[in-house]
Amino acid sequence: MTNQSPFSRRSPGFPTIPRGDVLGTYDTYPEAQGIVDRLAKSDFDVKQLSIVGNDLKTVERVTGKLTYGRAALAGVASGAWLGLFFGLVLFIFSETPNLGFVGAATMIGAAFGILFRITAYTINRRRRDFTSTHQVLASNYQIVIAPELVVKAQEALARPEPERH
Repeated sequence: MTNQSPFSRRSPGFPTIPRGDVLGTYDTYPEAQGIVDRLAKSDFDVKQLSIVGNDLKTVERVTGKLTYGRAALAGVASGAWLGLFFGLVLFIFSETPNLGFVGAATMIGAAFGILFRITAYTINRRRRDFTSTHQVLASNYQIVIAPELVVKAQEALARPEPERH
């Protein structure tokens, strides 16, 4: 059995961390992405590159206090969208299309959304009384490349960028 190269076209049966030499380390993902873009513009085979995020951290940013009003509003929004979807499906596939189906399904969805969201808030209120967003961020990003292509990539990056018109 042979080991598959991380730079081959076929993907392995399970996720693996790319192996190779580090072309550069960058503080932000857009910086690393910019280097890959520069290499792509200089006709470098970018399929041979990987951007690897290191030292992953989960960041939760608190966006506000959760209240019954906010829970009800979120329930109306999510329920109405679901109701609108089902109403449109009924409208499209009905033998006698009626826009009343769409309105009724939207209203019923909004009502159930309020009911479910307020019930969930009441049950979880003591444990989680705030709203937040989650992100996974890396401390730095490395561009990993096959060892035999490092010099070629460095030469491509050393050339000045062509002017845009």
